[in-house]
Amino acid sequence: MAYSKAHLLDKDYALIADIAKALSHPARIKILYVLLEKPRCVCGDIVDELPLSQSTVSQHLKELKRVGLIDGEIEGPRTCYCINGAKLKQAQEKFMQLFQRLLKCC
Repeated sequence: MAYSKAHLLDKDYALIADIAKALSHPARIKILYVLLEKPRCVCGDIVDELPLSQSTVSQHLKELKRVGLIDGEIEGPRTCYCINGAKLKQAQEKFMQLFQRLLKCC
C-alpha cells in the first residue's frame, strides 16, 4: 500500500504548492481581482461578476479561504470576503524566493 511522504518535505515547499494549487483556477484569479475592486464583498456580489453558479463560486471562495488568501467574516446571514494582505505578502515572498533561485540557473 502506497502512502504519502509529503509531510517529510520542508513546510515552505508545502506552503508554496498549496497556494499555487489554490491559484491554479482562472475563476479564483478573477475572484481576487473582484476583491481588489470591491475590497469587501458578499458572495452574491462575486457571483454577479462571474459566469458561474453560486455554489461553484462558493467552492472557489472556500479554497481561497482555506489557504488564507482571503478572509470571510460572517455578517448576519451573509459572509463578507476580503483579501488577506498579510498572507498575500507571505505568498509573494515565498514565490519570489523560489523564482530568484530558479532564475540563477538560467
